Amino acid sequence: MHCPFCSCVDTIVKDSRPADDGFTIRRRRQCPQCGGRFTTFERIQMRELKVVKRDGSRELFNHDKLHRSLSIALRKRDIGDDKLDQLITSIVRELEQLGDTEFASQKIGELVMRRLAVTDPVGYVRYASVYREFEKPEDFSKFVEEEMVAIQSKLED
Repeated sequence: MHCPFCSCVDTIVKDSRPADDGFTIRRRRQCPQCGGRFTTFERIQMRELKVVKRDGSRELFNHDKLHRSLSIALRKRDIGDDKLDQLITSIVRELEQLGDTEFASQKIGELVMRRLAVTDPVGYVRYASVYREFEKPEDFSKFVEEEMVAIQSKLED
């Protein structure tokens, strides 16, 4: 593991422990050359997932990209880093359990929105506003009204 501060190739693991999600190992490392300390995370990857974009191109699933987009949607919300990591892990696990290796970006977006609706309704609306490309304030109110009707119908079933 290269040191992010001085690029030394020989870092020392000072501490390893499982993260709260049970699927990740958190490692505290130190560089013997510059003394810098940093944390790395090691995750189980059952298969290599690919995303099929709207234009038909394919790219490797990027865990960090999902983390960034969810962090933006959940900014200033009462969602800690551990809960965010658990959310991301659950999304990735669900994709892996579906058995496919390629997923349309729309499928991933819908899965993320479904999980966010339960985890944080405000983050859900924020994410949806970008994912569904809201252009006017009315788009927000229409979306919220439609979602409330859908939620009510599920509660009545």
